[in-house]
Amino acid sequence: MDNYIAAVAAAGGEPVPGCCPAPNPSCAGLLLCGGGDIEPSLYGQEDQGSHPPDRARDQAELALFRAFHREGKPILGVCRGMQLISVALGGDLIQDLPPGQRALHISPEGDLVHRVRALPGSFLHDCYGPAFRVNSAHHQAVGRLGEGLRATAWSEEGFPEALDWPERRIMAFQFHPERMSFGKRRPDTIDCEAIFRTFLEVCWRDSHCPPIIDT
Repeated sequence: MDNYIAAVAAAGGEPVPGCCPAPNPSCAGLLLCGGGDIEPSLYGQEDQGSHPPDRARDQAELALFRAFHREGKPILGVCRGMQLISVALGGDLIQDLPPGQRALHISPEGDLVHRVRALPGSFLHDCYGPAFRVNSAHHQAVGRLGEGLRATAWSEEGFPEALDWPERRIMAFQFHPERMSFGKRRPDTIDCEAIFRTFLEVCWRDSHCPPIIDT
């Protein structure tokens, strides 16, 4: 949670953190953070390698997403947050990456680093070029995309590393930009400051209210 708060604040925003909060209509945007696995029944699957779910968090974040999506407010998703956005829009997940792929994306010792390729013309492509390095800390991935979403970056194994829906002001990333920006910049990956500054610019386009951060 602290890394998300620090990134939003460093980008000039006023974070409003909360654990399973109710939707706050005074906030200009929603940031859905990383965390544990989503209950598989929410996307029509039985448990196939998911970690035990936090059902209260699942339900709270689905309600948050639906409220902000209904109002057309900007939404940023990170790791679990990206997966939840896709599930909320009817997508599903790969519950446990095959061992050979999983070893490239999660380690008990901390973030790993790998290359991704970006969709030409996308936000990531414009900021960082056709291919670049990001951090990685996940054993699941987005499978079928939720309605309205498009993939804008992919891992070398082919699963989505970023999604967006520009008309609905949604962008989401499987990697962790809050650990690659501002005080957490690292020399072996891109600097993700632009992600947070762009999100806040969109939030402020019609309102000067602070974006809410959920965890």
